[in-house]
Amino acid sequence: MTGQLISLSKLLSLMPRHEPAQFGLTLDAEGFASIAEVVEAAKLRMPTITVADVIAVVGTVEPDKHRFAIVDDEIRANYGHSFEERIAHERETPPAILLHGTTEAAAALILREGLKPMKRQYVHMTPDRALAARIGARRGKPTILSIAALEAHGEGVAFYRANESFWLADSIPAKYLGT
Repeated sequence: MTGQLISLSKLLSLMPRHEPAQFGLTLDAEGFASIAEVVEAAKLRMPTITVADVIAVVGTVEPDKHRFAIVDDEIRANYGHSFEERIAHERETPPAILLHGTTEAAAALILREGLKPMKRQYVHMTPDRALAARIGARRGKPTILSIAALEAHGEGVAFYRANESFWLADSIPAKYLGT
């Protein structure tokens, strides 16, 4: 994997997840934008990129995270959006247990107050312990929190499937969390 693909992945994460307007992108209600428009916008910072490069990013840069989806000639970030207009996801029944990777420093507060989306649109969870640990380690010593997802769902907490690796929720009350 080249450094250019990693740089493009970071740019693609910024564009549809956090600042689409800054790049002149118009997203539909599900967060999709034309790949051609995304490539043209990205060329302002990376003049040599192509549609093939965007497709390569989706398939090769941390593919277990499923950050992006391509459908026909459109692309979207699957999760992690921080802009105001909310990306719609269908409600689904989650597995019994989901995991959330966080830092050791943040875990105590989360266990007291519950999981909140903070600057994102949703709380992110995964059934994959290794992925949760990797996410938690990004900003310090990782702690993996366990979420009684099926129980929470049964008591009215809405869950959404972002992709094979991630589940989303508006928030998770503390009573469904453990270590």
